Amino acid sequence: MPPAIPTATYRLQLTKDFDFDAAALIAPYLKALGISHVYASPFTKARAGSTHGYDIVDHTKLNPELGGDAGFERMSAALKKNDLGLILDFVPNHVGVHYADNPWWLDVLEWGQASPHAVSFDIDWETLPYRARGGLLLPIIGSSYGQALENGEIELKYDPKEGSFSAWYYEHRLPIAPERYSEMLRSIVKEADAGDTAAGRAILTLAGKHKGLRHPNRSEAPAFKQQLAGIAGAADVITRGLDAYRAGPERPTQIQTLHMLLERQHYKLGQWRLASSEINYRRFFDVNTLAGLRVEDSGTFEAIHTQVKRLIAEDKLQGLRLDHIDGLRDPSQYFQRLRRLIREAQGNAKPFYVVVEKILGEDEKLVPFAGVHGTTGYEWLNAITQMLVEEKGLEPLGETWRQVSNTSPKFAPLLKDAKRRVLDTLLLSEFTVLTRLLARIANGHYSTRDFSADTLRQAFELYVLHFPVYRTYLTAAGPSALDRQLISETIEKARAEWFGTDEGLFDFLRDALTLDLLKPGRPAHSKPRVRRFAFKVQQFTGPTMAKSLEDTAFYRYHKLLALNEVGGEPAAEAMPVKRFHDLMIQRASEYRHGMTSTATHDTKRGEDARTRLLALAELPGEWATAVSRWKMLNAPHVITEGDMRSPSASFEYMLYQALVGAWELDTRDETFLERMQAYALKAAREGKEETSWLNPHEAYENGLKEFLARILDPAKSNDFIEQIDAFARRMALIGAANSLSQITLKATIPGMPDFYQGTEFFDTSLVDPDNRRPVDFAERVAVLEKIKTPDWKVLSETWDNSHIKFAWTHELLKLRGELADIFTYGEYEPLEITGPHAAHVVAFARRYQRDAAIVIVGRSLAGFTDNGRKWFDGSTLDATVLAPGYDVKDISVAAHFTHLPVTIIKAQAAPKKIRSTRLQ
Repeated sequence: MPPAIPTATYRLQLTKDFDFDAAALIAPYLKALGISHVYASPFTKARAGSTHGYDIVDHTKLNPELGGDAGFERMSAALKKNDLGLILDFVPNHVGVHYADNPWWLDVLEWGQASPHAVSFDIDWETLPYRARGGLLLPIIGSSYGQALENGEIELKYDPKEGSFSAWYYEHRLPIAPERYSEMLRSIVKEADAGDTAAGRAILTLAGKHKGLRHPNRSEAPAFKQQLAGIAGAADVITRGLDAYRAGPERPTQIQTLHMLLERQHYKLGQWRLASSEINYRRFFDVNTLAGLRVEDSGTFEAIHTQVKRLIAEDKLQGLRLDHIDGLRDPSQYFQRLRRLIREAQGNAKPFYVVVEKILGEDEKLVPFAGVHGTTGYEWLNAITQMLVEEKGLEPLGETWRQVSNTSPKFAPLLKDAKRRVLDTLLLSEFTVLTRLLARIANGHYSTRDFSADTLRQAFELYVLHFPVYRTYLTAAGPSALDRQLISETIEKARAEWFGTDEGLFDFLRDALTLDLLKPGRPAHSKPRVRRFAFKVQQFTGPTMAKSLEDTAFYRYHKLLALNEVGGEPAAEAMPVKRFHDLMIQRASEYRHGMTSTATHDTKRGEDARTRLLALAELPGEWATAVSRWKMLNAPHVITEGDMRSPSASFEYMLYQALVGAWELDTRDETFLERMQAYALKAAREGKEETSWLNPHEAYENGLKEFLARILDPAKSNDFIEQIDAFARRMALIGAANSLSQITLKATIPGMPDFYQGTEFFDTSLVDPDNRRPVDFAERVAVLEKIKTPDWKVLSETWDNSHIKFAWTHELLKLRGELADIFTYGEYEPLEITGPHAAHVVAFARRYQRDAAIVIVGRSLAGFTDNGRKWFDGSTLDATVLAPGYDVKDISVAAHFTHLPVTIIKAQAAPKKIRSTRLQ
């Protein structure tokens, strides 16, 4: 039986090409590797063809593309047979919408606010302009709504099995409200000239049964549809009669008829670009096809957790990873309900492993949530990176970046500009909804009605621009002291930048955000509106920060790409070892069971691409010289057209780092160029400088592809290829040593290590979807057999085949299994290091009762590899680890760093002396 708290997890990306049965097949391998739990990507029903599973269309069903219920049972049996637990990446925040596959969404389109599922979506029904009735904007049209109508791209169809009508825009189904069926059927029979036929008369009789604009209503419609479907010959009449709605070129009457029908629906069709300014449903970030769920509604919560509850009750699910909790209106309420559900399902109070995807800002702590063991570990990924990076190299790298980009090395102004860009474009709709709501609140009382909508909008924009983290966590009881302080400090920063008259403006905004407007004795503002505003702001600042930082600023600021990682900051300084130790001591007492990750499906590059790039900080001078040479060699390949330069100078610099990080040490085939071109295109669009997703600059984007094709073509760029190959190989060797240090820390510091699929080998993948490429598990099974008894000398001589990382990963996982109590529950104790090379070593002890493990890890190792020209030689590393209180005493680092820059030593601790408190 797997432990309640995992000793190590292995992330699997399930797809139709790697389904439940494929996961079942590798269960023995994962067990042999030393894994305790499979950590699976979402496996409830997602959109057909999904490569990630986050676009769920039905939480109540297991994904049929993965094998459905039967396939899951086979996987579950295989996991149990191999004593492996299962953790599900669960998505409570959103579902996939549009198209024709989400039954809840289709019901909302058909019935509007009368749908029982309308409460499950966060829709502002009354905000669409120039519309008499409430509606839902559907920004799905590729051209414009008018062009789509005139070109006949929107087609009204009849489903004879259901007896229902839907408009279709290519693959998007748009159900027609049944209350319009009667008038439609009369027009259809007339167009088909079938009034005297039996079928026509039956259709007209049915249409005449319901009078008024609201009939057939929801209770009447099922019978109405069934009767229509049962009329003999009705389908033929309707097929002919639909010509009255068949819009197309030179059919103005039909265009107008279809348009008038569509205008009377519970939705409004629009061009996709309208989403940025007028969309009126909460999305996952700026993704139109992912609509936010209102899990604060108890019925919605219960419905989407039915499968989870069943699997827990049947002991087929041992843990949950909760996706994007910052999208939830009230995470505290959600986790209280979830804990209650888990206990009901289990029938007892035994531990159930729960972690959350939460990106923490610098010095920000995770808010305690009921039953949550910690985060998915982005903060620890960055702590490891910042501790391993060479501090002395960051300043010269910053100077190189300043010269290349011709901008200030300061990051804060760049992030602020990125936020402003996001507010003006991608999230303008959500921002507008909030500012309108704020204006309505102000207008609701005479004391604040003079705050104009435009003034409130500017003040609120300043607040968002200065807000330093992802969100606050107000509850129905109001803000915590920490959240109140955060809001007040942000308000003061916004106020300091305000050039107009204040007159209580920022005090009003602060009180709305903290719910103080509703305190007894205050002017009577609308309670529902104030609460809605404060809670929706929390759901808005997270996407704003994510889109501004991770998906914009990360692709503009390129001092050292290793630092441009989720949860990190591109301008971060190196972390002192003492600070690292302090964080680990704190973690051991607070969230000792949270995940520690070094690669995920969301990271910006593979974990070993990152460790390679860390090597640049050890050789900043060589790097600057190499880039200067490469720019000269590749100058003829830069694409120019008028004032356009593709790539821009700063983007070219970024590409050289990306190439060094991802450079393949064996033969590079055509897929490497394709992967780099795809990465460059995504990076350029995310950066939103020369091109963007909203407004692609075709010439610039084609220039990027052509530039990469030229510089990676041996016939055109042989000198460059030879130079970057030689340089990248050296960085790869230093990076390999860094990698061993990185995974050792991941496996031994407080926390539970997660291993992303395939990262037993060196992982130099790029950002998604590149990091979701298929993994060759057959090769890994074969290699595992060879390295079960590793010869470290031989492995170090052939380090570039990845087997050395694989073997050390296996050793680490074996140790975690053998010393499970030490690494799961043990204390963390920093150890002192002496000697000339003390700065190149980090050491600590993990101790549980008297059992202990001494962990020694190398850092800044270029000097021990002849700057990347030969494998690490620790024999000259002059440092001693002092371990008082343990049976190993003083430890010579050189004696243990024979072939690897890491070691773990089992030890025994002296019993702790307990001072007597007995009265003398």
